[in-house]
Amino acid sequence: MTPARILVVEDDRIVSRDIQQQLRRIGYEVLGAATTGEASVDIALGETPDIVLMDIRLEGEIDGIEAAERIRRACAAPVIFLTAYADDETVRRAGNAEPFGYLMKPFDDQQLRTAIEIALYKHAAERRLRESERRYATTLASIGDGVIATDAKALVSFMNPVAETLTGWTMAEAKGVPVQEVFRIVNEDTRQTVEDPVAKVLRLGTIVGLANHTVLIARDGREIPIDDCGSPIIDDDGEISGVVLVFRDISQKREMDQALRQAEARLTLVSRLSQLGEFAAMIAHEVNQPLTAIVTNADTCLRYLDEARQAAERIVDNGHRAGNVVRSIRTLVGRSRQEISDVDVEALIHEVIELRRSEIRECEIVLDLGLSASLPTVSGDRVQLQQVVSNLIANAIDAMREVEGRQRRLKITAAANDGEALTVTVSDTGSGLSSRPDEIFEPMFTTKPDGMGLGLSISRSIVEGHGGRIWVEPGAPGTRFAFAIPLRRDEL
Repeated sequence: MTPARILVVEDDRIVSRDIQQQLRRIGYEVLGAATTGEASVDIALGETPDIVLMDIRLEGEIDGIEAAERIRRACAAPVIFLTAYADDETVRRAGNAEPFGYLMKPFDDQQLRTAIEIALYKHAAERRLRESERRYATTLASIGDGVIATDAKALVSFMNPVAETLTGWTMAEAKGVPVQEVFRIVNEDTRQTVEDPVAKVLRLGTIVGLANHTVLIARDGREIPIDDCGSPIIDDDGEISGVVLVFRDISQKREMDQALRQAEARLTLVSRLSQLGEFAAMIAHEVNQPLTAIVTNADTCLRYLDEARQAAERIVDNGHRAGNVVRSIRTLVGRSRQEISDVDVEALIHEVIELRRSEIRECEIVLDLGLSASLPTVSGDRVQLQQVVSNLIANAIDAMREVEGRQRRLKITAAANDGEALTVTVSDTGSGLSSRPDEIFEPMFTTKPDGMGLGLSISRSIVEGHGGRIWVEPGAPGTRFAFAIPLRRDEL
């Protein structure tokens, strides 16, 4: 191995010569010698020694401690202090220079060798640690996710550039600040504060993730939808010494999902319009034949009175035929029987909310869910009941589109009443009822400029077909719709 190159800094030339002889005797190379602090700094900057043996008391304007600090800042060469003085103030000042060793004069060869080897080992270990830290810092800075690390007290200790951009905090500003001040998160729908994931990791000692629909409130007020996970940092004793949060902006993913849903909706509409066109053509074709026969036979009656009876009989026959065509079409578009199963109403409500979520977000509506724990299932047609919930939520959203000057709030509750029925309510803070409650469930009755007046009528038919009832009440402000479905039915 190449012998370590050592700089000797000692203002007593006899002592300096003795130390140099000791170093050569035990196998080290003497790079040079200096008698002042200023000269030692110049030599260290030019030659970069492996070790500096530095006397504390030196000639010149700076002593050995200040010279060591300058060398450490300039070239990071490790310094071992040599001194015959060990008073408390000297030791304190020497410690501030972060030396790699401290030798009291006089010392023998073994003591000198030991101090030098330990210093070389510590310096190499620190260099490897710094390289590792730079490597991991570069890795964390280059990834596309935000990273925040904290200590065991949930105070920020590290942030990568992505985390700085998303939160609006710089690393310098956030360091030492409680993480909940930097990483502020709320539920997107209810606007309620989400539990601090760092506190949760420190409490549970496991990896945790955020619930869906969580948004990060940046320092400048921006709201960024995110998902994330928090992991504990475990020290050598198996204790949690901190937490690492990794989170990402999912705005683009959400936009892509919404675009996909819109494309699917347009495709469904095109398909339905195509089917409607075919259906209309079938009606025209099938009904036109008996109607043509009716007209022809009626005309025959006028022209041939003596054949009136036969023509009238043919009119009756063709009228029956037209009725049969209409009934067959009705059977085609209607459901001949309900598809009965056990329906999880809570899951059904969440599915409808997910389908309507883009409209809720677009209208800036606050969603308030009040679903009782362990809701029982009901027996019924799941698709039909889903349509009822969807109609009521859609009406509530439409009623709040033009509301100004107060919060738009959609409240949905579900509860089992006395074990007999399950009641679902949908309340809004819209403009309220403008008609009598008994009118709005009538077919073709609507208050919307482009409405057909069928949604509530169909909903009433579905609910009553399940043995239940549906009703409406005025809110303060807004409107409250509710329907109740029996939990058990002997017959459907």
